[in-house]
Amino acid sequence: MGYGDPTPIQLRAIPPALEGRDVIASAQTGTGKTAAFALPVLQRLDRHGACRCLVLEPTRELAMQVETAMRDLARYTDLRVISVYGGVGYGAQRSALKSGMDIIVATPGRLEDYLQQREIRLNDLNVVILDEVDRMLDVGFLPAVKRILAKCPKERQTLFFSATLPPEIAELAAWALKDPVRIEIGVARSVVDTVTHGVYIVDGERKFDLLAVLLEKTDYQSVIIFARTKHGADKIAKKLRLANHAVAVLHANRTQNQRIEALNGFKSGKYEVMVATDIAARGIDVAGVSHVINYDVPQHPEDYVHRIGRTGRAAATGDAFTFVMRDELKKLAGIEKFIGQKIPQLTLEGFVTTSSHGPRHDRAQEPRLTGERRSSGPRRTFRGRR
Repeated sequence: MGYGDPTPIQLRAIPPALEGRDVIASAQTGTGKTAAFALPVLQRLDRHGACRCLVLEPTRELAMQVETAMRDLARYTDLRVISVYGGVGYGAQRSALKSGMDIIVATPGRLEDYLQQREIRLNDLNVVILDEVDRMLDVGFLPAVKRILAKCPKERQTLFFSATLPPEIAELAAWALKDPVRIEIGVARSVVDTVTHGVYIVDGERKFDLLAVLLEKTDYQSVIIFARTKHGADKIAKKLRLANHAVAVLHANRTQNQRIEALNGFKSGKYEVMVATDIAARGIDVAGVSHVINYDVPQHPEDYVHRIGRTGRAAATGDAFTFVMRDELKKLAGIEKFIGQKIPQLTLEGFVTTSSHGPRHDRAQEPRLTGERRSSGPRRTFRGRR
């Protein structure tokens, strides 16, 4: 599969997990957390038997992604993996469950449905994994997670993996884990150093024009554009299609089949651009995303880290741009305080960022916009005005 040396989170998490220790680990997105828990679990389960491992995920996309990763890693074993999640019918999932599974990757809501119908039993579990725990709390799954953990055997191994470790996770860990090994890789508030990022101060009426020019002038492999609302994402995607871009859309109003088609199409290169709300900001692992554009400023500073973490993954490099309106400068200051650094402010040569009703700003030299991936050599820098 191309693995050479373990990433830092894998190096530190795999040994205690193999020993059967409880683990609470945090690391930034794109650092290999999935393999950090999947590899030791597969090693310990060894061969097909009863359902002995449960992985809880906050979204259906993550459940499908982790199922795929665990299937790939277990390819030369007879271990069976299934994901169960809402938004689709029960038929195919029921059939797979009846055939016998070693590992269930589930979202809490659909799992509770099966538990109530007694179609899944947790009596034989050896390992419980909570992935993206901070996101689980954000979307209100904490009560469901506690109910599910209460149904699991007390004698078990429990692994928590998360991008951040807010106080609520510490409280849950104190209740659910026994003498855990604590692992923290990197600074949870920092931007990965493989991402070069900058902001454009722009009037709202000029945002789409700026987006169109950036896409025209940028040498990119694939781009994720983040919008604040579902309606906004649809509107941006419609305009981009009219400009002859191949565009996928991902947000909560899309059906499950539409989400799957969008993700698979983006991964395969059918779509060069994905327009998404924050549903895609965490855990969606798409290799080769060269650029992220925050069309709308994130609502929360931590979402900035998760959004731009979609590029620069697995030691690759990437660029991230954020469009900031003047009445959003306080939000920008909040993001800079959160990540502990100033974000370069850029201007694009030949492009006026103000509408006809506002003052014109001086133009600076065009920033270097390239999606070329480098294996070594000096980092790219923007040549825009700070």
